[in-house]
This record gives sequence, C-alpha cells and structure tokens, in this order.
Amino acid sequence: MDINIYQAYLPHDDPDAALAFYRDLLGFEVRGDVGYDGMRWITVGPVGQPDVSIVLHPPAADPAVTDEERTVITEMMAKGTYAGINLSTPDLDGVFAKLQESAEVVQEPTDQPYGVRDCAFRDPAGNMLRIKQQ
Repeated sequence: MDINIYQAYLPHDDPDAALAFYRDLLGFEVRGDVGYDGMRWITVGPVGQPDVSIVLHPPAADPAVTDEERTVITEMMAKGTYAGINLSTPDLDGVFAKLQESAEVVQEPTDQPYGVRDCAFRDPAGNMLRIKQQ
C-alpha cells in the first residue's frame, strides 16, 4: 500500500494573523486562499514540499457542528488544547531563536527522555506546534 500525508487541518479564528504566522514567520508558501460566505480557508506548506499542506480553516465552517460544539471548540482553541501539528527542522536552536521573538513559547528546546530534542509554540489561534530536531 502506498499512502502519503497530503493535508492536515488546523482551525484559525483570524486569517490575517494566521497568514502572518505561517507565511511571514515560518516561511511557508501560500497555496490557496479561498473565501466563502464570510469565511476563509488558507492552504500553506513548506517550500520544497509541494505534496504536503496545512489547511487553516474556520472552526465554524462545518454545518454539522452545533452552536454548543462551536463554543467548546472556541474555548479549547483559546486554551491551546484543540489542535496541533508536529514539524521538524535541521536547526532547532536557530528556529527557536527566531520564533521566540514573535510566537507564544510553550517549551524551550529540550532533550526528551523518549529520544527527540524538541520545542513547542502556539500559533495565533492557540494550535500547538511541536518542532523537533531532524
């Protein structure tokens, strides 16, 4: 079986802040920016990895989600417990030095007991980004 990761989804509640973070701070390229009915879906991805994307989506977009569920999602996003993604870099300390000036630091670079060195940040919507040393 030959299966690859194509897209991962992270919610956003401010498209301009999401663009500033993923495009301007992380250096991802914008692959799509679609508006519909007052909402915006932004697709970004690392330069050099055209087959892997992150879709930044409005959390209220799914019509099957109830108002109560939207409230819970919004509360979880604010706490940083709703969604996240793991990234990697060959220069963890350099990436950390750049990001710590503009992003919410959750964990400084740490050698984990399970064998990886990583750090963690939150994006403007509260999503957890863990970044590990390659």
